[in-house]
Amino acid sequence: MPREIITLQVGQCGNQIGMEFWKKLCHEHGISKTGMLEDFAMQSGGNDRKDVFFYQADDEHYVPRAVLVDLEPRVINAIQNSEYRNLYNHENIFLSDHGGGAGNNWANGYSQAESVQEELLDMIDREAEGSDSLEGFVLSHSIAGGTGSGLGSYMLEALNDRYSKKLIQTYSVFPNQNETSDVVVQPYNSLLTLKRLTLNADAVVVLDNTALNRIAVDRLHIPNPTFAQTNSLVSTVMAASTTTLRYPGYMNNDLVGLIANLVPTPRCHFLMAGYTPLTLDEPSNKADTAHMGMSTIRKTTVLDVMRRLLQSKNVMVSAHARSKETSNSKYISILNIIQGEVDPTQVHKSLQRIRERKLAQFIEWGPASIQVALSRKSPYVKTQHRVSGLMLANHTSIRHLFSRCLNQYDRLMRRRAF
Repeated sequence: MPREIITLQVGQCGNQIGMEFWKKLCHEHGISKTGMLEDFAMQSGGNDRKDVFFYQADDEHYVPRAVLVDLEPRVINAIQNSEYRNLYNHENIFLSDHGGGAGNNWANGYSQAESVQEELLDMIDREAEGSDSLEGFVLSHSIAGGTGSGLGSYMLEALNDRYSKKLIQTYSVFPNQNETSDVVVQPYNSLLTLKRLTLNADAVVVLDNTALNRIAVDRLHIPNPTFAQTNSLVSTVMAASTTTLRYPGYMNNDLVGLIANLVPTPRCHFLMAGYTPLTLDEPSNKADTAHMGMSTIRKTTVLDVMRRLLQSKNVMVSAHARSKETSNSKYISILNIIQGEVDPTQVHKSLQRIRERKLAQFIEWGPASIQVALSRKSPYVKTQHRVSGLMLANHTSIRHLFSRCLNQYDRLMRRRAF
């Protein structure tokens, strides 16, 4: 029995990463840009679960279980004019009447959400009623702007109120703290959203723009990464973290299983993500292809992948958060999702090796073990690597990211700015 998941994309950032995520899912399940199954996917019969994230319309084409919400039309218009425009259900797209956005102001986004809540909850109710056994919601948004943070916060509270038994997982993009932001009130927005993420979400995958940019520069050798390129990294993580739901195995084939392994106490649910080996999709020109080919393709083994996942340079939370007091910071829990042709005995050996070398420091008061979920790769996507891995980890050093948000908030508050 499939456990369906409804995806909510809120604000400019949420819709951009959501768009990339759906592109990736279509690619992995052999679904064309219009939502029809490709011929090669029909022949193979497919033993994947498409119905966790899609449902089939009467004419057999697949429709994402997604609700797209924004208060300004730019990004959603771009989606509606893209090649994927016929994929989405147009009844599930919400744009505010005035189209003025939330002006990067949390309170503005929150109060606008209050005024249109009926319409938004109608869309979600309709999607929820259309699923046999709804498991939960996935929200993609950023915490620094106005719509993703304000309207996103309101949606979190409303969902928690209305569907109290359902899980809510969010992919939250944290602002780049190395650059001066064009949103002056970003610390206010971030803090107000963090409160809602703490109280109303079951798991938050922290995607830190500072780290995403660093990974693009250092690991993928892109001097000035564009938003599209960092979004592609985010969508890779989103797609990888849902593979066990879409290609079910014996374990971790629902959201509860994933979250239960990672979250020891309800509020301690902010997760770091790491991924290896990283490659960007379809390089734009031939020169890039040659350049990427040199730098990225190598032999991957399970041990190699699992060891790299523990290296801080592959983790998508800023280096600042992890380099501070490294000796004191410890893992609370780790879940590695390994994709590809993997022999379970290799996994066992790798875990022994990691334990012997003490590569991961765990807390004293919990089980010091790395959970491993093995997952099949999509048969329709040719990847250069045999094995790839995603790590979701609950790690104590995430507090430095929060303390940095707090410091910025205090600095503004002390001056009573805005």
